[in-house]
Amino acid sequence: MAVQKQYVESLEEIVFKNRNKEYGAYQLRKKYRKYVSVSLLIALLAIGTLIAYPVIAAYMAKVKTVVVDKDVSAELLNIAKTEAPPPPPPPPPADEIVKQTAFKAPVVSTDTVEQTMVSQEDLNAKPSNTPPPSEEDLAPKEVKAQVVEQVEKPTPFTVVEEMPAFPGGESDLYKFISTSIKYPEEAKELGIQGRVFVNFVVETDGSITDVKLIRGIGGGCDEEAIRVVKAMPKWVPGKQRGVPVRVYFNLPIKFTLQ
Repeated sequence: MAVQKQYVESLEEIVFKNRNKEYGAYQLRKKYRKYVSVSLLIALLAIGTLIAYPVIAAYMAKVKTVVVDKDVSAELLNIAKTEAPPPPPPPPPADEIVKQTAFKAPVVSTDTVEQTMVSQEDLNAKPSNTPPPSEEDLAPKEVKAQVVEQVEKPTPFTVVEEMPAFPGGESDLYKFISTSIKYPEEAKELGIQGRVFVNFVVETDGSITDVKLIRGIGGGCDEEAIRVVKAMPKWVPGKQRGVPVRVYFNLPIKFTLQ
């Protein structure tokens, strides 16, 4: 016996049976389930997005690399090394030195030398009493100032075999600059930042002299950089062939606002 399928009318068909289905209420009831399903799906997607956003943001914050910029840093310039001057000529051989300093014995001559004697008459002819000094001779004479020549210092080198260095190396130099520099208030207010280049001479005893500004950025940063350079302790002097010499040194100092 075959099973017959019974057709079950929907609620909309039952309600609007024998009625005008072109009426808007019929269309609203027929599409109600579809609208509810779409609205529920959109609501679930919105809730899922709100829940997942903090988790994704926290994960990205862990992965993100944080770069911290120091207030002040210093970079040493890499100056190309030039060829050293030629060595001095070698000293003369020892034989020539002995010949130059050898003692020469005096030569005895047999020739006779005539000596003239002064007679008593010539002595009597000369006055024995000198005249008294005049007022002009007794007057004080102006003493001229003596000119003392000053020995000029040798011209500093730009590059030597052993360049001068800060005591403790570059790390201690950066530490000294970062702890000594005070960021000028004017530069902070104007937002000024950048590098200040300072040139100075490292003397043979390691002291710092002739501090000059090569390039500045203003806002009080130039004066602050010069002050810190002048306050540095004595450096290890540069050497040329093992002898301490005067050397120029360029030092850039970086000013950065956080």
